[in-house]
Amino acid sequence: MERRYILFDTPARDLLYPFTHTRPVAAIRVGILTIREKWERWLNASASFLTLPYLQEKFPLQTITSEDQCVLINGHLLPDNQLVKAIQALETGQELYLDNILLARAVAGCDLQQEGNSNRLNYQESVQQLTYPWDIFRLNDGALRQDFSLLTKGRTSAPIPGSNQVSGAENIFLEPGAVVEHSILNGKTGPIYIAEGAEVMEGCLIRGPLALCEGAVLKMGTKIYGATTLGPGSVGGGEIKNVVMLGYSNKGHDGYLGDAVLGEWCNLGGNTTNSNLKNNASTVRVWIEARNEAIPAGTKCGLIMGDYSRSGIGTMFNTGTVIGVSCNIFGGEFPPKFVPSFSWGGVHPEPYREQEALRDARQWMQFKGQQLGEVEERLLKAVYANVKS
Repeated sequence: MERRYILFDTPARDLLYPFTHTRPVAAIRVGILTIREKWERWLNASASFLTLPYLQEKFPLQTITSEDQCVLINGHLLPDNQLVKAIQALETGQELYLDNILLARAVAGCDLQQEGNSNRLNYQESVQQLTYPWDIFRLNDGALRQDFSLLTKGRTSAPIPGSNQVSGAENIFLEPGAVVEHSILNGKTGPIYIAEGAEVMEGCLIRGPLALCEGAVLKMGTKIYGATTLGPGSVGGGEIKNVVMLGYSNKGHDGYLGDAVLGEWCNLGGNTTNSNLKNNASTVRVWIEARNEAIPAGTKCGLIMGDYSRSGIGTMFNTGTVIGVSCNIFGGEFPPKFVPSFSWGGVHPEPYREQEALRDARQWMQFKGQQLGEVEERLLKAVYANVKS
């Protein structure tokens, strides 16, 4: 009997819009790795997704036979040592709960809907999980430190070039092929991880924790502080604080981005800036699309931007602004604090027609050296149909 690990979406996935319009929860990056990648490293096994039908083609479920044992894991959860041990110990027919939240279930064969109510186990420890979009940047510090340990344990960093000014070198790890020159690196405040093919251009000021994933770039003179992750192929510039870019997104110019999350294939025009703190330091309320209401998100929250969305030069985003999937935002005034997916404009956004949105997504991917494939196009068409219905 082979054990298969499957990360499943729950109905609460909708609270993570706009990011879960285009991916399962476990495909979200927090720290250095996506949630799926974390589980695969902790379990030393591959994992696949159980998600909505329109997402399943891009995020497939692995082949399962009647001889297999399947362990379904709540895709919102970030793994840790105690949780992994508890899940690995599950036997067929057992379920693991924290209060009324299903954490994991072990089932036999292909029937993934069967339940193990005959043997319900209660988990006694705390867990970390993604519930709302701002959890991505709020959990990023701890997740980045944990991922740094996972990725570097027992390994030696590539040499840090002597042109850099470095403190806390033991917390700095360069993969072979990483380029870092003439910059200031402070690893005493948190780990700094520079992946293969990533580049830190001259004059950058970096205060860890920071993760630059494969092919990511920091432009000259960039200032980084507060647990920041640039996903694969992303570009950072200006002033960046406590930000997660899921991948292939650009904030390549001056302007401030703080306590924020950008999806994939986003681009912020020069001098785009977000506010992350209200002038009276009161609680920021953020629009939750699935609930059709704004809820408290703490005192600091900047920009939440879904995949394929962009801003023109000089765009200003107010505290707790949510931009949906495939939006084109421009103009000299603040856009609304919630802009629905497939919108175009500034103060009064208009609908973004499907074919034009697909055309622009295709051109942006080509700019990054990739292609919008048929699977991705069908996914975006499904999102368009869902949000316009």
